[in-house]
Amino acid sequence: MTSWIFAIFFLPHIAVPLYFIIGIRKRKSKNEKDFLHFHDVHGYEQYVFREKTHGIIGILEKNGIPPATRKNSFELITDNTEAFERMLKEIDAAQESIDMCTYVFKFDKSTELILSALIQKAKEGIKVRLLIDLIGSLGANFQRGGFKELKDAGGEVEFFIPFFKRPLQSYINLREHRKIYLFDKKRLLSGGMNLSDEYMGKDESTERWDDLMYYLEGPEVTIFYSIFHNDWGYTTQTEEEVTLSIEDSFEGDCIAQAVPSGPDMERDALYEALLHIIYTAKKRIWIVTPYFVPDENIMQALIIAVHRDVDVKLITPKVSNHQLADMARSSYMRELDAVGGDVQLHNGAMLHAKAILVDDIGGMVGSLNLDNRSLFLNYEVVTFISSASFVVSIESWMQELIKNASKGMESPSKMREASENIMKVFAPMI
Repeated sequence: MTSWIFAIFFLPHIAVPLYFIIGIRKRKSKNEKDFLHFHDVHGYEQYVFREKTHGIIGILEKNGIPPATRKNSFELITDNTEAFERMLKEIDAAQESIDMCTYVFKFDKSTELILSALIQKAKEGIKVRLLIDLIGSLGANFQRGGFKELKDAGGEVEFFIPFFKRPLQSYINLREHRKIYLFDKKRLLSGGMNLSDEYMGKDESTERWDDLMYYLEGPEVTIFYSIFHNDWGYTTQTEEEVTLSIEDSFEGDCIAQAVPSGPDMERDALYEALLHIIYTAKKRIWIVTPYFVPDENIMQALIIAVHRDVDVKLITPKVSNHQLADMARSSYMRELDAVGGDVQLHNGAMLHAKAILVDDIGGMVGSLNLDNRSLFLNYEVVTFISSASFVVSIESWMQELIKNASKGMESPSKMREASENIMKVFAPMI
């Protein structure tokens, strides 16, 4: 809000109308259905994790998030060709439905193969739905003819909040940043990877970004279907009755809890959960994020964690794909580095992954960046995971990232420092 006040004071003719276009954070509506509704799931109760040893679980439940569940299977996928092959494998295995939600979709070699697989499934009578963010995929929006064959086969393609159709209802600054790839309402791929060559593909590429995807199977997947169903219904302005039930038995070793955030959540449950895990971490909190522009509360929590002798690691790109974000983040990174935080600047390909490891308990993976846009504006979704196997896999991956990183921040020039301080004021608006 401070940034908006400065902007309105110095540039009123630009900032005032801009605030009403992009400055509103939560959707306000006469109709309560605008807020995300979690479906009742028959059979879900038997998998609910009832122990309250994890304080985060109580915080999330009191914010209206469905309880964590036991016996989920989790798999971390950090190789982009493996992620692509897994995507095609899950599409091919689908027997009833395929529901996909992505922020970025580009027509390229990778999506040509994905579309071909989706078209084949649609021809087989499988229900195929593809939800794409309009702002993140402007190119695809202007090439909608590329989806004709999929639509002709019976598939459905929609762009999230099309402001050309509903300009008075649109909030163009509130973007569908969730990555949800659902198969038969039972199996899930999610994480940071969008649908384009930048993220995944058949062949190895040195230009492809470093990212991660994860596979989840178990009772928690039904929560992701509720999230997708609400986003789809809001976009298409349709209401579809859904009955969800868990008919399979699961024996995975993971406790999992899906947590959405954004304008369709009445309260900031995910934000509260993040603050809680930072303040209660005893041994370590390792963070991987492409963009680090935290708000004051999270920044202070990280500093206090360092002062409590918690191993606070920030693994982030040395140079990201957004120059303004790099300028805005630098003062925060220098502050964390100065108090004893371990700032690791990843070299090589753009690091686009988002993950947090807490102590030896578990952590978080999903679409959330540690910046103000992700924390307070975008529609996001993450999964909190607790299991020994998760800790081993995520720690090993983070250690590999550190091997290709440089430690600490260099002292800035006077001009650079002044620019960073100016950008810090306007950081929440980026």
